[in-house]
Amino acid sequence: MQVFPRLVAAEHRHAFAGTAIKSGIAELDSLLGGGLTAGSSTLIIGPAGTGKSLLSLQFLASSVKRGERAGLFVFDEELGLLFSRAKSLGIDIEAMSKDGKLFVQQLDAAELSPGEFTHRVRICVDEQNIRTVAIDSLNGYQAAMPEEQFLILHLHELLQYLNRRGAATLLTVAQHGMMGDMKQPIDVTYLADTVVMLRYFEAMGRVRRAISVIKKRTGSHEDTIRELKINGNGINLGAPLVEFQGVLRGVPTYVGRRAPLMESS
Repeated sequence: MQVFPRLVAAEHRHAFAGTAIKSGIAELDSLLGGGLTAGSSTLIIGPAGTGKSLLSLQFLASSVKRGERAGLFVFDEELGLLFSRAKSLGIDIEAMSKDGKLFVQQLDAAELSPGEFTHRVRICVDEQNIRTVAIDSLNGYQAAMPEEQFLILHLHELLQYLNRRGAATLLTVAQHGMMGDMKQPIDVTYLADTVVMLRYFEAMGRVRRAISVIKKRTGSHEDTIRELKINGNGINLGAPLVEFQGVLRGVPTYVGRRAPLMESS
């Protein structure tokens, strides 16, 4: 029998430097006001296929490139498919995992309690000195505990613990719907220090992606909306969409020239 004691974040305090965590993409770091902050949590929300997982993988890959260790906990995707998909987009997480620089664990929500999951994350961070953690996604985590109020308590303690350890934590949540009003199965936006929103929008006869930062408790950030493009080179961000209105609603009003939009390739 194995018992997983409830995590109490207040019992764990560690000194760390609140340094900026860069993504390696200048436009993304600019949107985030210089990057993420060590000891903070970031929630990435948006409908399926907008690039939430890839965005979190970008920060993990950047962390490994700096010589740090990172951890990825996957609820929603089979690892073989994830490795293949990420590699086709320029991020070889399988190689990073084999080199021992990236700790990857696939989780089955049907066989895992929130207490056991918290224990696994804590052991991973403590024993392997991991400084960037990604949980993909909270939709899968929720399946382990449908009672939302208890899920929030577990998640709050886990995020507080990781923050006190100086780790940068990334969480993804898939929202229901594709354009227009979006709904999410669990609202944890108030728990995260930074909230990044991804959206689809229609313009010039194409379905495009947009990215914006809704809040950042640890510092300032751009209040602009940028176009986001995903190709074989990974993530690319365009200039702020200053000539659009209603991008976050999905069908914007556009007045001006075509130059602000990114060319297809």
